Amino acid sequence: MKLQIDEKTCDRCGTCISVCPCDALLLRDTLTVSSNVCTGCGTCVDICPVQALSLG
Repeated sequence: MKLQIDEKTCDRCGTCISVCPCDALLLRDTLTVSSNVCTGCGTCVDICPVQALSLG
């Protein structure tokens, strides 16, 4: 599964980064995912307080 980020909803709080077991998320101006590192576990999706992340 591929992680999708809704950039309009994401408030860049960084909560998802702190729980990612693969260190696949990076926050600069926007939140990005290293798709070759992300395993699609959904931990970040479950913890996102604004539901900006989804698996598709």
